[in-house]
Amino acid sequence: MVPVAKWVQRALPVLSFFLAICLLGSAARAQDSAAAAPRADSKAANNAEFLAAADEVLQQMSEITGLKLLTPLKKSLRSREEIRAYVIKQMSEEKNPAERYADARTAEAFGLLPKGFDLDTFMVNVLTEQVEGLYDPKAQEFYIADWSPPSDQRMVMSHELTHALEDQHFHIEAWSRAARPNEDAELARDAVLEGSAMAAMVDYLMAGTGRSLKDLPEFDPSMLLGELESTPTLKSAPPFLKDALIFPYIGGLNFSAAVLKSSGWPALAGVFEKPPVSTQQILHPAAYKTGKTPSTVSLPSFDNILGKDWAKLDENILGEFGWKEVLKQFLDDDRAKSLAAAWDGDRYATYEQKETKKPLLVTRLHLDSEEHAARFFGQYSEALEKKHVQRSNLLRRPNFFQFDTPEGSAFLYCFGESCVTMEGATRKLFDSFTKALDWPSAPQPPEQPGAVPVKTTALFFPAAQAVL
Repeated sequence: MVPVAKWVQRALPVLSFFLAICLLGSAARAQDSAAAAPRADSKAANNAEFLAAADEVLQQMSEITGLKLLTPLKKSLRSREEIRAYVIKQMSEEKNPAERYADARTAEAFGLLPKGFDLDTFMVNVLTEQVEGLYDPKAQEFYIADWSPPSDQRMVMSHELTHALEDQHFHIEAWSRAARPNEDAELARDAVLEGSAMAAMVDYLMAGTGRSLKDLPEFDPSMLLGELESTPTLKSAPPFLKDALIFPYIGGLNFSAAVLKSSGWPALAGVFEKPPVSTQQILHPAAYKTGKTPSTVSLPSFDNILGKDWAKLDENILGEFGWKEVLKQFLDDDRAKSLAAAWDGDRYATYEQKETKKPLLVTRLHLDSEEHAARFFGQYSEALEKKHVQRSNLLRRPNFFQFDTPEGSAFLYCFGESCVTMEGATRKLFDSFTKALDWPSAPQPPEQPGAVPVKTTALFFPAAQAVL
């Protein structure tokens, strides 16, 4: 997500298992392989021809990247049914059903997915409609789809065989997972993997021209995406899922191009030794070069306060990419991009009431200046109003915004360089939250006519760690 937000990245195996879906293949040829029936000559493709083509491309990728083949690589042809079974198996191994449910519910809470969206079915369908090849780091094996001849698959081979070479030198699966539990940082590492493979693929396509990616100052990486609408599943997908699928490839390619610009492929080893720490560094390569790191942000625990009727679904970091996607759901792209660029650290948590399935979403966002925090308040209050159509009892102050919805109250409060939100809560819970943060009390709503004051007992949160 979720990319990306990392819950989306966990839910999208394409990012974890390095599948070359149609986004890669459509640059070489405009072909809807999902709708087309397998050709007879494809199904009868000679395995020796495939192995010879793969060995040839593997040698070329080794020369391009400077990564030598350390051990022989396993290679095989796979049918559509075998690839579908592989996708389902990997989804099950990566996350159990309860965890995948939590991922989808968190995306719903942020407004990134419509309620009830079947994320599992979507992922299986999109990954088996036009998958043409993949590298499996667990088995250390390269697969190619048997419905297309090797002559049509060399570009896909160039991408996936780059993963194979990187795996032999840098152990890519363990390297990517080393960022856990920071999901934004893990998504950034996945962007390095996909982006560097895209960069190698571009150099492969330009072989013989005397030029390479670093010679193309005006290169537009979106040209490699082809027509997304050619795939039925992607055509009907929520925009967020399209962005989450594309980000590691295109965002990662932009990052790789910036890193490789001066020193070329020898710089790749340095990126694996010192990986980017956030999607912000992927989106802004200059931040990676200067070593800009985000602030550490934490949330107080809600478990004891909410009680046994509530279940905690998730807690992690959205990052700049995740916040940009959230903002894009309710604001125009330019405003979303500009606001998200002021990101300097965050933390979110989602809960669900066990019986009613009512969600509770809590976020804490640190901006890079008080000015940007004030701008975030003004524009995110607009986003919240668009998100919650049914609103009542609005209370708006210069740095505080509150209203009621059928699923609970929504709050937005900014103090200094930080902003917090809470959706699906009560005012009592929100007040206890800000008290635990050692923030001034938020403005109180005016008393209703005829209301009788009621003395309440303050809730207690363990002290929350301040932004460092």
